[in-house]
Amino acid sequence: MTRPLLYLDVDGPLNPFRARPEKQPAGYGTHRMMPPSWIARHGENPVRCPKSLRVWLNPEHGPKLLALAEHFELVWATMWEHDANEFIAPQIGLPPLPVIEWVDTKRSGPDGTFWKTAELIEHAAGRSFAWVDDDITTQDRQYTRQHHTGAALLRFVHPAVGLTDEDFETLAAWAIAQAGVEGSAGRAGSPSTAAARSLDKIKRC
Repeated sequence: MTRPLLYLDVDGPLNPFRARPEKQPAGYGTHRMMPPSWIARHGENPVRCPKSLRVWLNPEHGPKLLALAEHFELVWATMWEHDANEFIAPQIGLPPLPVIEWVDTKRSGPDGTFWKTAELIEHAAGRSFAWVDDDITTQDRQYTRQHHTGAALLRFVHPAVGLTDEDFETLAAWAIAQAGVEGSAGRAGSPSTAAARSLDKIKRC
């Protein structure tokens, strides 16, 4: 059985960059980073070197994401692209993950969607996926329902809070429910009781 994809954004879900700058979020460590992608985005100003990025990361997120990897294939879906494997993954204990290489990060998406949405649907190619990001809106969910043939969970994460236990529980419950639906389809054509209970646990997403 093919596992669903889990598309991971960095800034917002893993790095709650909108939290008050004078107060480090509980459980997070402060890191100063200068990834090549950050330098490249400031290449138009060669005289002044850009300031290093302040990144807040929670070491507990790595083990929790590895636990989700029992149900999902984890994929970076972030502006950091391959820099996420070099700078983010080692800090929270993740192995190198597959990376979405964006076609165009400077355009708007169709029908008022975030620019990532259509590219993620194309990448998934009908495969079930969950996506955690701080830029997900109602338009993205509606567009996904209309253009993606598989199941999808678009989970908004507040950029001042980051991923919470409720987010991890919701993702796990959704993946278990999808496995139950696929497993029961060949037998009775309806979700299993366990899958139905898992679905009931999923709140607003």
